[in-house]
Amino acid sequence: MSSVAGLRMFSDREDAARALAQRLAEYRGRNPLILAIPRGAVPMGEVLADSLQGELDLVLVHKIGAPFDPEYAVGAIDESGWSCLDPAAVAHVGGPAVFEEARNRQLAALKKRRARYTPFMQPIDPKGRIAIVVDDGLATGATMIAALHAVRAREPLELVCAVPVAAGDSLEKVAALADRVVCLHPASQFGAVSHYYARFVQVEDDEVTAILKRQRAARGAKTS
Repeated sequence: MSSVAGLRMFSDREDAARALAQRLAEYRGRNPLILAIPRGAVPMGEVLADSLQGELDLVLVHKIGAPFDPEYAVGAIDESGWSCLDPAAVAHVGGPAVFEEARNRQLAALKKRRARYTPFMQPIDPKGRIAIVVDDGLATGATMIAALHAVRAREPLELVCAVPVAAGDSLEKVAALADRVVCLHPASQFGAVSHYYARFVQVEDDEVTAILKRQRAARGAKTS
């Protein structure tokens, strides 16, 4: 890591993940389940799973945007169909019927994404396990909030939120949803997540699929 223009920088996502692994070292050998938020956090999840001797899977969530403005979130949904919503926002955009249509559309999109990424594998159940939800940074924190809600509903033994960088107010929002929050660089004045990385390229679907295949093969080799 280095400092550029006053910001603490990571060379790339893998560099950030190695730093996170050091902070999470107490979970090594306890078979933690690393749940990465696609797509950006998946390369980080691979580093953490290898470093902590755990398993890697995805936590698939999607915000539900208003019909007139997809960036205006009225709620969020996970791949099981569980959803949370802001009643005031739903009323503002046209009521429950409008929300239900958007919910069904996003649920179908999540099912397609799961089929693309892990066509021959069911999601790994976090019940009774240490679940570490990782993302490459928190700006508003909306996606992480949805992810933590979704994982908590599945009764993990311990729920950990792990991020390299985050806005301070977003950390406050997620703190109530996790048993532990690990953030390497909380910032009171937060810019874009990409500002904290020297290299911040888009992660493609093919890379996500390749990582998950490698992890599945490694698990198979260990159990055979």
